[in-house]
Amino acid sequence: MMRVGVLAVQGAFAEHIAVLERLGVGAFEIRKLSDLDGSIDGLILPGGESTVMKKLLSDLELFLPLKKLIDEGLPVLGTCAGMILLAREIDGGEAPCFGTMDITVRRNAYGRQLGSFACTERFDGKEIPMRFIRAPYVTRVGGSAEILSEHDGKIVAARQGRQLAAAFHPELDDDTTVFYMFLKNVSDYIDSKE
Repeated sequence: MMRVGVLAVQGAFAEHIAVLERLGVGAFEIRKLSDLDGSIDGLILPGGESTVMKKLLSDLELFLPLKKLIDEGLPVLGTCAGMILLAREIDGGEAPCFGTMDITVRRNAYGRQLGSFACTERFDGKEIPMRFIRAPYVTRVGGSAEILSEHDGKIVAARQGRQLAAAFHPELDDDTTVFYMFLKNVSDYIDSKE
């Protein structure tokens, strides 16, 4: 069974784990370095407060091991704050976290909590529901990164290799399109190791 780790230091990790379990995927929380001792086939960086998560990643000595895994091709799904953690650049000059995706992100681009909303948009050719909560969006896509979805002319989902980033929260809706794309990356990654 594939094993997907969900960063569980802060934010909406429980909702991601619930979706994975509903899909029959072995999910586990990543809270400390020893949680990475077993096998890991994929990683989810959930929504939350990106600056807090970045600090905790460093304090808990999780940053370097997770960055190494992502750099080596581990499939990753970053939602909302997770997208910010993956971005190579952040508008406003803030230092990036992992910086593994060739995208530039604007934090809290849709405003604070009152800027939260739901809509339906095309994602990789299919209409899906999207919920935005103090969401970022992508202002630049470079290199091999590609746009997967836009809302009102703003890029809200992108991928680069096995990295997938969404400004919205797919774990809060019943539609599993985003998770299936991520899990296809996980399956391909497992096959590539055999």
